[in-house]
Amino acid sequence: MGEKKRILTGDRPTGRLHIGHYFGSLKKRVELQNSGLYEPYILIADVQALTDNFNNPEKVRKNVREVAIDYLSCGIDPEKSTIYIQSMIPEVAELTVFYSNLVTIARLQRNPTVKTEIAQKKDLFGESVTYGFLGYPVSQAADITAFEGEVVPVGEDQLPLIEQCREIVRKFNSIYGEVLVEPQAVLSSGKRIKGLDGNEKMGKSLGNAIYLSDSEEEITKKVMGAVTDPSRIRKDDKGNPEICMVSYYHNLFSTKEECKIVCEECRQGQRGCVACKKQLANNIINTLKPIREKRKYYEENPEIVDKILMDGTKKAQEVAKQTMKKVKKAMRLDY
Repeated sequence: MGEKKRILTGDRPTGRLHIGHYFGSLKKRVELQNSGLYEPYILIADVQALTDNFNNPEKVRKNVREVAIDYLSCGIDPEKSTIYIQSMIPEVAELTVFYSNLVTIARLQRNPTVKTEIAQKKDLFGESVTYGFLGYPVSQAADITAFEGEVVPVGEDQLPLIEQCREIVRKFNSIYGEVLVEPQAVLSSGKRIKGLDGNEKMGKSLGNAIYLSDSEEEITKKVMGAVTDPSRIRKDDKGNPEICMVSYYHNLFSTKEECKIVCEECRQGQRGCVACKKQLANNIINTLKPIREKRKYYEENPEIVDKILMDGTKKAQEVAKQTMKKVKKAMRLDY
């Protein structure tokens, strides 16, 4: 068998991870990790988190360990995957500076993902977006190329960022020679998971997310408040599962047979929303139970988590140093 392909992926430590992360990327990462075909590097992007949390560094610092615990609880194995902290890899910051000469401001402003996120952050930035936030796709390109990432598992909304990275790689290689590896995006099967309120985005600020660390009581309470067919007033009213978030989540957490029965009984007015929600809550609780149990272990043994982070970061530092040697030689900066 040939060399393993290197995967680069990660998350911003701005809060605990939720089921959107689980279906959107975590399950795919575990699958790729366990296939034996890949060498995964998973970054905790604390520097990138500061682009829109610059006034709350303690929040970012605290969530570094929280995100690491979520990774480990979902099945990321430190023997097979390298988990590391972005800010401890100085080569990424150095590459970001080099790449900033290869990207125009106009190109960054046209990036669909950046445009969407700037619109969502209007309360934070007003009319004055920071240089750091506008340029985070450049930093992300540095994250990927510092580790010669060949495969990048992402959700659909992240595809424009990977394309921007590919453009930077092609531009760099056209000037300095074939040095950088051009990454390929791999879409997760779950893509983007909607919030309990039907919002296309799930997140803490929207209050519509179920977190991997939520207790049974928290899960039940959130599910009982999920949006259902608004035209269905009474228990025996005929409903439309196509516009019901409870039905949407049954498709994620219930068996095909359960989903079929849920939809049929809903359409015929034979099942009330309360019973439907209770069944869903129970299925979510059972699905997340192994994750919560693992999480409890790591929460009670934070020193194990810290060691995994430091060991992974040390390994990542060596890889990034080797990449930087090639880059500086190509750029005639190897004094």
